Amino acid sequence: MEARCQCGAVQFKTPLPKPLALYICHCAECRRQTGSAFGTSAIFPCFQLPQTDLLSCYVRPTHSGHTLYCYFCQRCGTRLFHTTPGKSVVSVKGGCIEGLDWGTAIHIWTKSAMVPIPEGSETHSEELAGSDYGSVQESLDQPLTPADHPGPLVNSGGWSSPTPTPETKNLGRIEGACELSGI
Repeated sequence: MEARCQCGAVQFKTPLPKPLALYICHCAECRRQTGSAFGTSAIFPCFQLPQTDLLSCYVRPTHSGHTLYCYFCQRCGTRLFHTTPGKSVVSVKGGCIEGLDWGTAIHIWTKSAMVPIPEGSETHSEELAGSDYGSVQESLDQPLTPADHPGPLVNSGGWSSPTPTPETKNLGRIEGACELSGI
């Protein structure tokens, strides 16, 4: 699937013709991140992130103590994807992808929803306890090596070590927020 930021400066292809799962998240963090009533995340197996000087990263802790790397275009500010080191999946922001089937979306954190959830949708009041991605689950369950996971991409497009930055080291955990980078 083709994906790009709003200005088109950062473009990439997803590794599969459709996501393993598609989530619409109604948690407060996703609402803040999108500036809207919800966030959307299409889950794909880890793949090489685009190498460009225009891709930057915002890092934050999650409510479970993981570190979430949130990538965006420096030119237009579009959030493109999230990764968590050691996880076998990448969350691509749904609005960046051409041709998604929105009818398959799973709504999570619905207890915080600001808009009505479509009737007949799969819903969860918080996030899912675990995920099963069907026939690819076995390959996703294999341990990752550094070569399998890109790790954090920082500002210049170069790879850095996953050591927490001083800005994020003391932030603590965020309560009531999803972890769509590695469900």
